[in-house]
Amino acid sequence: MPSLAPPLFELGHAEEFASSGRTLATAFSPRDESLAVYATNNVDPQSSQRTYPDVQPVYFASPQAAPVAERRTFISDTSVVFELVQNLSMVSQQENSNAFRVDDRPNVIRKLAYDYVNHTKEVWVYVTREIAKGQPRQYTPDHYRILYSCFSLFTLLYAPGTEAERIPVGEDLMEWLNTHYVEPSSEEGIQLSAQDEPWQNEAFWPYITRATVRGLSKATAFFLDILASKHPSPHLQRLSKSLAPLLTGHPRIQQFTAERDFAIASRRWKEKTKTLRLELDRIPEEARDDGFENWWDRISDIVGILEGRGEVIKRICEEVGADWKEVTAVWGVYVDGRLRRAELPDVVTAILDDMPSDPTDLEDAIQSSLLLGKPIQALSYAAQFDVWLAAHMADLMQALGLIENETTDSDIPLRDYYVLQYAEYMRLDPSCWRHTVSYLCTCGTVGHEMADQVLMRVALRLQTPKDSQTANEESARIRAGILDGVLKEVNATCFEHQREAVRRMVCRIAAQTFLREKNYGLAISYCASAEDWPGMGRIVDRVLDEYIINGPASFAHTVANIAPTLQSLRSQNGNNLNGVFIHRLRFAVRFAEFHQRRLNGELEDAALDVMDIFQEEIVPTSWWAVVLCDTLDLLRNNERFYFASEDAYLLMRKVEEIALQTTHGSGSDYLAILARTIKNGDEKLALQRVQMVRLALTRYYARCGVIDVGGKMSVFSK
Repeated sequence: MPSLAPPLFELGHAEEFASSGRTLATAFSPRDESLAVYATNNVDPQSSQRTYPDVQPVYFASPQAAPVAERRTFISDTSVVFELVQNLSMVSQQENSNAFRVDDRPNVIRKLAYDYVNHTKEVWVYVTREIAKGQPRQYTPDHYRILYSCFSLFTLLYAPGTEAERIPVGEDLMEWLNTHYVEPSSEEGIQLSAQDEPWQNEAFWPYITRATVRGLSKATAFFLDILASKHPSPHLQRLSKSLAPLLTGHPRIQQFTAERDFAIASRRWKEKTKTLRLELDRIPEEARDDGFENWWDRISDIVGILEGRGEVIKRICEEVGADWKEVTAVWGVYVDGRLRRAELPDVVTAILDDMPSDPTDLEDAIQSSLLLGKPIQALSYAAQFDVWLAAHMADLMQALGLIENETTDSDIPLRDYYVLQYAEYMRLDPSCWRHTVSYLCTCGTVGHEMADQVLMRVALRLQTPKDSQTANEESARIRAGILDGVLKEVNATCFEHQREAVRRMVCRIAAQTFLREKNYGLAISYCASAEDWPGMGRIVDRVLDEYIINGPASFAHTVANIAPTLQSLRSQNGNNLNGVFIHRLRFAVRFAEFHQRRLNGELEDAALDVMDIFQEEIVPTSWWAVVLCDTLDLLRNNERFYFASEDAYLLMRKVEEIALQTTHGSGSDYLAILARTIKNGDEKLALQRVQMVRLALTRYYARCGVIDVGGKMSVFSK
């Protein structure tokens, strides 16, 4: 507790904390693996006497740090390769697929594996450069170097491609070793080459011996040429002249188009090595030392390496500080030049008996497991080092058929187990949710269910920002219907991974948020996308409440952005609109258009709107009285006639039905909403308003008869 900031209690005051009536409680986050730790009551709060502050700190803990900076970029870049691997696996499972030939699959996997390798190399170089500039980074350069070396070795051994799988592996191993563990250093060679008599430097013979072990024949030949021209011993001069071309002429498998030619060249080269050994053995004992070093022993060691003498190679590697990896690579170059990948485990086992790997070094443990042909064990060590490495190696192993039948104790496929672990790690960073979902959706039912939970907890950020300038920009963006943010991405991700139920849930959540923001157009749009018709009904009720609470002007302004949404729904569904909910939506939009035209002075069009909504029968009976009352100013206008006599008759019929139903005790069905629009109104006042409409209609119809508007039809003759 003393290490917490601020500390919950001081060192040595634990008893005081307990006596204050508090204890510690924990709560796991539903979003990620983080844990909240906080102080709470350990007794009934009603019976305890508080001796602690009201405000108590909450401490957050996590099993590992969330990815940031270069790590987040690394996750994003490598996720692209992961998706390509999944696409390859999906295509290969389709019957009669012509996307690629069966023989091409190992080569495609090899290419994708090297994409991972290149990404690890790039991030290693980048972090190294940034650290050198004094810029702190989440992971050290050595961490990414280990990822680079281990994934390179995995690719070399398990994803060699169709051609490389059949050829000897020694040269590839040596190239891998020289790439990731550079020895001897270039600085040593430069320093020795600048000296007139470099053989008198104690680092001289270890340098050229190590260069020979690593197959750096040009470096060794350079110093042998110096010995041949400057060393005082004629014997060494002669031997150096013979040894230099022997080193540079060592046959390499890459130099031959056929393995048979390589084998023939190797036998001939071995014969030359035996000849040099005979020449070396004929040197007198007294001539084998130049007064500074026993050069004969050094040359004998180099010749012993070329001869492929295993005991000499192991001894030399121990003397120069090399480990089992170097012996393994040398074995495939000098001892058994035709060593295959399938034969490596036996060779490595024998080497490790004499030069065991370091079990406390995860890098060593991963690499030894890979070379021993134990991919499952390698995954276990990789997960301890970095779950990224375990997940992506396991994914490729599955694609290569190495672990396809392996499961955990919970019957989860081994590949899925490590990918799920990696996805859990990514959940520590909310911004990685897209990648998290992509990985989870490759892990069967369990993964899909976990992905659903991630998608439902993505922060949509739909609320209008509190900052005024930002809020105005956001409001304008939302009013324009441009949603190119997180919500759109969540929808797209749900479509991509066929998570329809979750997509609808997210749309319902978005609709509720837009409803709170009074952005009814988007609220209705997302309700329709979720096929949440009851939810749409509630939104329409809220829209109509705008009229009741704030009046016609506010109502018309608020509903202005709904019309495009309604048009889109009509075009998508044709005439098969979904029941009463969209029916009511049509009414709300048309009613708002009526009031907008009234406010704009377009009274003729407003009158047409009233007649259209009644003739199309989209006005709910509960709103008849409201619509009729809103036509009063049109009916009372003495300068213009906005309704034909038959239109007036239709409106009169509506008025008469309201009056009749009220008489029979159903007035609340027709007058409740109108009563809500009247201050301190009730059903009686609402009925009085309707009677005013009846009177206005009677007078209007009478005027129509006098000046012959709309024909000689009599309202009572009907």
